Amino acid sequence: MKQGEHFASDPPRAADTLGLAGEAAHARGRTSGDTPELTAGRHRAARRLGVAALVILALLVAVGTWGHLRRAAEARTVLAQERNTVPTVRTVAVTPVDGPQRIDLPASLQAFDSATIFARATGYVASRSVDIGSRVHAGDVLAVIAAPDLDQQLAQAQAQLVQTQAALNQAHAALQQAQANQDLAQVTNQRYAKLAAQGYAAQQDADNARLTLAARNADVLNAEAAVGVAEANIKAQSANVSRLEQLTGFERVTAPFDGVITQRQVDVGDLVTADASTGTPMFAIERTNELRVQVYVPQNAVFGLKDGDTAQVIVPEIPGRVFHGVVTRNAGALQPGTRTLLTEVDIDNADGALRPGLYGIVRLSIPRPQPVVVVPSNAVVFDKNGLSAAVYDNGVVRLHHLDLAEDDGANVVVRAGLEAGDRVIINPPVDLTEGMRVAAIDADQHIAAVPVRQPATLLARRK
Repeated sequence: MKQGEHFASDPPRAADTLGLAGEAAHARGRTSGDTPELTAGRHRAARRLGVAALVILALLVAVGTWGHLRRAAEARTVLAQERNTVPTVRTVAVTPVDGPQRIDLPASLQAFDSATIFARATGYVASRSVDIGSRVHAGDVLAVIAAPDLDQQLAQAQAQLVQTQAALNQAHAALQQAQANQDLAQVTNQRYAKLAAQGYAAQQDADNARLTLAARNADVLNAEAAVGVAEANIKAQSANVSRLEQLTGFERVTAPFDGVITQRQVDVGDLVTADASTGTPMFAIERTNELRVQVYVPQNAVFGLKDGDTAQVIVPEIPGRVFHGVVTRNAGALQPGTRTLLTEVDIDNADGALRPGLYGIVRLSIPRPQPVVVVPSNAVVFDKNGLSAAVYDNGVVRLHHLDLAEDDGANVVVRAGLEAGDRVIINPPVDLTEGMRVAAIDADQHIAAVPVRQPATLLARRK
């Protein structure tokens, strides 16, 4: 841009304003035919107007400069005050806790007894007495299986048992006959032996009598063996009959214990098999008047847990009610993958308020082996150096490195780093540093009593 040129938006300078005013007045003088005195008066008025404008402009610049300098001075004053101000923090005393450790763990509710009932007899379902949700007692008939071939096998086995009993009777009769012949042969042998010794009978007759006695003795032994075989056959056939009677008894499917039917997989007319590997499942039953709650206890709480401890079970869908139980058993070994101990809590469910399969929360109160230090989680500082806590020490901040044992979200258990009597700062400011001077108040005082320190920029803007 050439000298003397300016944009329309630029403010006119004072000299340009005076020049333009003079030129305009001179032009008007020339065009209107004014006298030289009138023209000179107009020039003097124009110059006075220009001087007044310069004075006003100078005053405006002076006022603006003074206001800027005043605000800068106020800002410097506020910053100096902030540097010299001791911040106020809230503290809480560290006290050891020796009460029991309360932990809440997720758990699963299961029936105390549960069983899947398979068919033990092959046949067709003749009748069914229960359905899903039916409550039964031990020994109640759930279904009846029609197995005519099994019934025929039992009848045949019973007939064979009768035949075996008759064979035993025949063996006993043959034994008695053999024993009678033995007695006769013995008497005959004794008689001929005396007669032959006295010369009244031939030696040949005596030998015949002696050998006949030996033959009759062998007949007795044979008859006794036959009796033993017949008795063994009766035992075998009796066992077969008993087995078939038990199998036919399985035609009546009964409940093994008191409970509720949770599954039904057969209906009237279905074919069921009693194969050991591919048998037909018919019903599932569970005993629900007592439940077992399975919970996995973490390693840090295992050593204080023992059978007989009380426990509380909470179900989120049943608010306001707490179910009480007892720790009855545990696995005795931690699972390698999770480092947790499988533990079972038994609870009474006589009113049927709970059902197997529910999700619940088990609350355990485990004695602590030694007192621990518990501080609020908002007192823990996490930075590049790890976890630490700001401790108030006679008006000075001391940062203590922490080693945490537990963290439940609201509070943390400190294994090392704090001692009883330390006062930790809760919600410490982000600019808190080691050795910083602070003023402290107890955390239980009302927060309104704590002066709020405002940033200097806000104060400067409000000014």
